[in-house]
Parts: sequence; C-alpha cells; structure tokens
Amino acid sequence: MENFHELLINRRSIRRYTDDPIDPEQVKMIIEAALMSPSSKSVRPWQFVVVEDKDMLDKLSHCKANYATSIASAPLAIVVAADTTKSDAWIEDASIAAVFMQLQAQDFGLGSCWVEVRERFGSDGLPAEEYVREALGIPEQFGVLCIITIGHKDEERKPINPEKLLWEKVHIGSWKNTDE
Repeated sequence: MENFHELLINRRSIRRYTDDPIDPEQVKMIIEAALMSPSSKSVRPWQFVVVEDKDMLDKLSHCKANYATSIASAPLAIVVAADTTKSDAWIEDASIAAVFMQLQAQDFGLGSCWVEVRERFGSDGLPAEEYVREALGIPEQFGVLCIITIGHKDEERKPINPEKLLWEKVHIGSWKNTDE
C-alpha cells in the first residue's frame, strides 16, 4: 500500500477466495501483527489458532447459522480467543489483535473477513463459541471472539468513498444533537 489512509480506504470484507495458498512468510507476519497489538495493562490475554486444514475449515464454517460459510472457502482462518480470567478487557484486546491481522493482510493485497463467533448461535441453538472451543480443543476460560478468514481475493469490492463518510456522527467538544 502507498500509505495507511489508502490501506483503510481499500480494506473491504472479502468472503470469496481463490484456492491459491498464502505464502508462509505472510502468514507469519499476519500473526506477528496480532502479537504486536496493544492490550489493556499489557496483559496480552489473546491466543490464536491458525487453521489451514480444509476439513477443519469446513467444520468451522458450521459454527453459526448465518454468515460463516466463507470459512470453508478460505485457505486460512485464524481463531481469535482470549483468557477471560486474565483481563476484563479481553473483548477489546482480542478485537484490536483481529483488526491488526486484517490490516496486515490488506497490506499484502490479501482479502479478509471478520466472522463473529461471540454471542452467536448455530442452527441447533448451540453457542458458536462452544462449537469452536470443542472443535479446536480450546479451554473453557477462553472466550472465542471471532474467526478471521484470509486469502487471495476472488471478488473485487469498491474502495470506501471518503465523501460518503458520516461526519454528522462526530461531535467536537461535547455531544451535539444531530436529530434537529
């Protein structure tokens, strides 16, 4: 990417991927980005499960009733979990790490998508977190926040148009009622 602003404009959620494998050095750097992310009090409660096995990717794609099918077609998925006993800010910490991975993937020209797991449910009513924990052997004290899918893009999305940003949602100095 030319600069960080351009990276942000061009990063879009991608749900369709080619079958091309991801360079192992890129995978390493995507994980490094997560490991470099800030966390509350530097506790670093997050842990990551890197999944490339097609059978496991397919299994994970059934973790919730809707919007998880892209996991099966991705060459790489990274499960983002955090130890809920180590930090009351585990959701925020894990979220920052997940976004860092997505930004690093975009910098490589790869697509990514955040698949929400926390507080979602499978078609059978089973919590998606429980499903993912069981599938991957994740200990009970770890909250499973999301699964980040990553791969070579098999779809193109228009960049974000900065002229369409919702500046009315920005308040300077104090809250201003924008409904008037």
